Amino acid sequence: MNLHQKLIEIRKTIPYLQKENQGTQYKYVSSSQVLAALKKKMDELGVLLVPSVSGHNVSESAVEYIDKDSGHVNKRTITYFTELDMVMTWVNADEPKETIPCQWYGQGVDIAGEKGVGKAMTYAEKYFMLKFFNIPTDKDDPDSFQEKSNPDDKPKAPSQTKLTEAPKNTAGISKCEDCQQPIATTTEQAAKVKSWCKSHPETFGNKILCQACQGKHNAKKVS
Repeated sequence: MNLHQKLIEIRKTIPYLQKENQGTQYKYVSSSQVLAALKKKMDELGVLLVPSVSGHNVSESAVEYIDKDSGHVNKRTITYFTELDMVMTWVNADEPKETIPCQWYGQGVDIAGEKGVGKAMTYAEKYFMLKFFNIPTDKDDPDSFQEKSNPDDKPKAPSQTKLTEAPKNTAGISKCEDCQQPIATTTEQAAKVKSWCKSHPETFGNKILCQACQGKHNAKKVS
């Protein structure tokens, strides 16, 4: 298999990841969870992901904690925001010259400063894999997610709601002299039916008949 085919096979193995880790305000998918889901198939197919940093930027900002009672600053810290421009390169171990480089971006926030790069690289790696393989993440359990993503292939039963046709205005239209139903649905059609019946009195017995009853009379005549 070439590298593109191998990446497709890896993508097939992990259709969904559940958010298992609890943060302060939300659940999330961890970096180790993503790697654990993909690493086995990557090893099996001989696919490597090689990250490299092509550029970086670190900015500092002060965060002040103000005492509610006195209104004075009782604590002040410096946060370091690290941004990395990266290239994530897929390598086919069976054909090392076959590679797919992908430009990417990572960011990380740290208070001490020395962990900013590591956090940014972890962030970049996790989201690169999630987005490259189009892996959805959800709070639902896997079975529930599967039902949403792959609904039953059986055709849905047609809606039981019947659409009722608007009543047709047949006021002023003559009724059939046999079945007592209107001879037509419009006055224009009714005039044509009348004219036809009057021009064939021997066929319809000098009656004004609807088309259905005209057919019955024709059938009797033939028999």
